[in-house]
Amino acid sequence: MKKIIACLLLLTLSYGVFAQNVPVDSAIVHEKASVTDRVINWYNSHLNYGTVTLLMAVESSFIPFPSEVIVPPAAYQACNVDNAALYKTDSKVVNIIFVILFATLGALIGAVINYVLSLVLGRPIVYWFADSKLGHLLLLSGEKVKKAEQYFIDNGKSSTLIGRLIPAVRQLISIPAGLSKMNFGVFALFTAIGAGLWNTILAFLGYLAHGQKDLIDKYNHELKFLLWGLCVAFVAYLIFKGVHSSRSAKNNTAEEVDTPETPAE
Repeated sequence: MKKIIACLLLLTLSYGVFAQNVPVDSAIVHEKASVTDRVINWYNSHLNYGTVTLLMAVESSFIPFPSEVIVPPAAYQACNVDNAALYKTDSKVVNIIFVILFATLGALIGAVINYVLSLVLGRPIVYWFADSKLGHLLLLSGEKVKKAEQYFIDNGKSSTLIGRLIPAVRQLISIPAGLSKMNFGVFALFTAIGAGLWNTILAFLGYLAHGQKDLIDKYNHELKFLLWGLCVAFVAYLIFKGVHSSRSAKNNTAEEVDTPETPAE
């Protein structure tokens, strides 16, 4: 039951991010949007593998930034022979793979930052920061961290991988990993796999959309339902697994009760 509730929490968090219903002051939203626009403009003017890695590290850390504006444009420009910074070979596939690799490296760096900070600072400071005004602006809260941590305790490996596929949860899932002192090698492996899958999807969308924002938004909307479908399928799997384990436990208990005790000699 705890697994199901925690996964439903992830669904709720992802819906809140996609719906963009976070209540914040309008002046802050305007300022944040302006900063985001300036960063995007700077990124588009300095598009290379270094900036891809840098902004993906930011996106994957505790600073929310949309990976949808990082990977797709880079994947498109990597196929443009006039872009010497990204076009390294005559093979478009190889160039896109480079984008995916560097984007995944950046995501891993950002996740490691969250992991190390949580590991070093510990629960009191992490929860204090999550409940602070700055933490709320970063879409954090003590309740979210608490539920994510409990979910991680029950499903460490699977939650780390699946969490990398859900926007905004990517930042959150690294926190309980550090708090629970998850094996760093396992954490890095599953983070890289999840981030690599997500970046592959974004790179493919960027290539198909040919750099057109409207088409990227259209495909990203469809992708939202795909991610929801994956989460629902995972919930169904947890329900099936829980019911099966419960029945097995009851059967084992019944067999122990029905088995007569061997008389002592």
